[in-house]
Amino acid sequence: MRPNPILHAAVVFSVVWAGVGRAEEPKMPPRQVLLEKALELPTNKVNSRVIRVIFPEGYKTPLHTHEGPGPRYVVKGKVKIEEGGQVREYGPGEVFWESGQWMTAENVGQGEAEVIIMELAAPK
Repeated sequence: MRPNPILHAAVVFSVVWAGVGRAEEPKMPPRQVLLEKALELPTNKVNSRVIRVIFPEGYKTPLHTHEGPGPRYVVKGKVKIEEGGQVREYGPGEVFWESGQWMTAENVGQGEAEVIIMELAAPK
C-alpha cells in the first residue's frame, strides 16, 4: 500500500495547527498557609480592616487594645509582643494571632519594623 501524500500533509497540518496559538495553561503559584485559626464571631456582621503600621527603631507602644482580634503579619524588622501575660518575638514573614486583649508591641530589631494588622471587629 502506497502512502497518500495528501492525507499525510493533512495530518501534519492538523498537528501543527493544534499547537499554534495555544498558550501553556497557567499554573497556580504555590500557596503556604501561614496561620489558621477557628473562631466564633459574636455577630454575623463584621467590620474587617487591614492596617499597615511602621514602628521606628526602638519604639514601644503604650498598653493598648485593638477594636478586634485577628492575624498580624510582620513584613520587616523584629517585634516583641506582650499580650495576656505572654511575651513573644516575631520576625519577617511570621504571622501571629492577636486576641484583642491589652498588649504592647515593641520594635526590638535594627531599623524600622513593619506590621500588617488584620482586624475583625463589630461594625460601628
